Amino acid sequence: MGSSDMEERPKKLLILYATQTGNALDVAERVGREAERRGCPVHLISIDQYDPSCLAQEGTVIFVVSTTGQGDTPDPMKGFWKYLLQRNLSGQWLEGLHYAVFGLGDSGYQKFNFVAKKLDRRLLDLGATPIIQRGLGDDQHPSGYEAALDPWMISLWNMLNNINPKYFPNGPEFLIPYENFMAEPKVRIQYHDIKQVDSQFSTNSDLNQIALQIERARRVSPVKFSLDKNRPDCILKLVKNEPLTKSGSIDKEVHHFEFEFVSSAIEYEVGDVLEVLPSQNPAAIDSFILRCNLDPESFITVHPSEMENQLLDACTPIKLKTFVELTMDVASASPRRYFFEVMSIFATAEHEKERLQYFVSPEGRDDLYQYNQRERRTVLEVLEDFPSVQMPLEWLVQLVPPLKTRDFSISSSPSAHPNQVHLTVNVVSWTTPFKRSRAGLCSNWLAKLDPEQCVYVPVWFQKGSLPPPPPSLPLILIGPGTGCAPFRGFVEERAIQSLTGSTAPVMFFFGCRNEDNDFLYREFWISHSQNGGVLSEAKGGGFYVAFSRDQSQKVYVQHKIQEHSRRVWNLLREGAAVYVAGSSTKMPADVLLAFEEIISKESGLPQESAVRWLRALEKAGRYHVEAWS
Repeated sequence: MGSSDMEERPKKLLILYATQTGNALDVAERVGREAERRGCPVHLISIDQYDPSCLAQEGTVIFVVSTTGQGDTPDPMKGFWKYLLQRNLSGQWLEGLHYAVFGLGDSGYQKFNFVAKKLDRRLLDLGATPIIQRGLGDDQHPSGYEAALDPWMISLWNMLNNINPKYFPNGPEFLIPYENFMAEPKVRIQYHDIKQVDSQFSTNSDLNQIALQIERARRVSPVKFSLDKNRPDCILKLVKNEPLTKSGSIDKEVHHFEFEFVSSAIEYEVGDVLEVLPSQNPAAIDSFILRCNLDPESFITVHPSEMENQLLDACTPIKLKTFVELTMDVASASPRRYFFEVMSIFATAEHEKERLQYFVSPEGRDDLYQYNQRERRTVLEVLEDFPSVQMPLEWLVQLVPPLKTRDFSISSSPSAHPNQVHLTVNVVSWTTPFKRSRAGLCSNWLAKLDPEQCVYVPVWFQKGSLPPPPPSLPLILIGPGTGCAPFRGFVEERAIQSLTGSTAPVMFFFGCRNEDNDFLYREFWISHSQNGGVLSEAKGGGFYVAFSRDQSQKVYVQHKIQEHSRRVWNLLREGAAVYVAGSSTKMPADVLLAFEEIISKESGLPQESAVRWLRALEKAGRYHVEAWS
């Protein structure tokens, strides 16, 4: 910074965040609060709300960015990143800019913190100066992202203070105590006289009304759902729910669901994704409302604090209980650290206050992580553990994790099932380190639904990362476990295409633990791999299964791919596309390695050339991965 910049107080410290699930926002807000506690005003905004052409005029910017999927940029960052990649930007464009990058990633993935790394490199290329080395948070660390964040922030304040002491008028060590600093909540709640509210809102339950209620609740929630996602695309009716695994299978339960369009059908393609909004347990909702001393029958509207009663802000009142049910995850998601900070201010019992203050201190960080994230404590459980805390509804609305939709790969072809959508769902349950049983909210809710009871489910349709292939494209599909879901749709579609024209070969590699317990859709695959079906070797394809636990040596899909390396290589040479779907932990990396070895072995090329060959395949849009944790 030039000396003229040093004369006046710097403008607010700009913090830009790019988040997919909310974690990067949480970190960015924490960085902002820690700066403000040191007397430094901040301007915190989502990167898609920022005009990247202004970057050169900023002076200082802090970036907090997450990496999603297989090294992908979070949706809100796509436009910003595209702008930074423009060829006409010179290496001096950001010469006056000081920046710091903190990334959120998961070292279980191959491209760990890829977005933070490439952003850091690009800013350097454009002439910007790093304040400190980039920080890389790791979800796999025993203390989560916080482990890398705390030391990174301490360095950041010290280095910022060196660049411009005016950021911290009392030095970076100075801290305003929590009690004096506690910001006002971002929202205010208005209560409405029930008589004034049209009673149809609370009683009418036709499908349109369900969609309207969801839209209303999500629109007034302070959590910004993208605008087009407030109202569900449609409401589906459940017509079939059947287990695909053996009932005695202790550690694996998978269900097949069939839904019907009730109003007009939405057009979708194979490879698309269905987002489902789950229903919460009514008993948990009642317990939360009781614990927080709320009136479930009252009608409320939620407004941003900054806005006075503006006409723009006129929204229809919604019943408090409905608002909680549809927007606040009270009994499955864990609260964030900020929740504990605010709780410490409202705790009236001294021992509870001390414990909460310890949890949010640097010394208590690991214990909080063990108590909260590792044990997957829910908001309701945390509030019950600290009975003296009475948080106002404003803070609860702001801080309780939002009720999120869950994504599932669609497992049907619309050509095969014109009025239906099918899902293949792993019913999630696990035991925490302290041996507490936990269950996934959406999958367990779905698994218990009875089609006889006339059940309606609110959904949104999305494009996934598996584009629908044309019939002339040879395919190599790898989908162990529920990773087979999208490929059931692919095979159905190709079978229908083969009735009217010629289709290219399809090889499918499936994997499961035992032939008897979790061989999902067994009859379906076998029927298509016989009698000249689309998966038959006679048609140049093939269907191969790895049963990992049916013998002493574990056999996985990558071993089966290598077993058939010659045929795989021949299909690749004919221009095949590779599609991989399933668990994100090790499988996608192991499969990629298997392809590298096959290409090297069958072509006689050295390993590094095989790596380049695969990279070219990815660039050409012929290597697709959809993985989930």
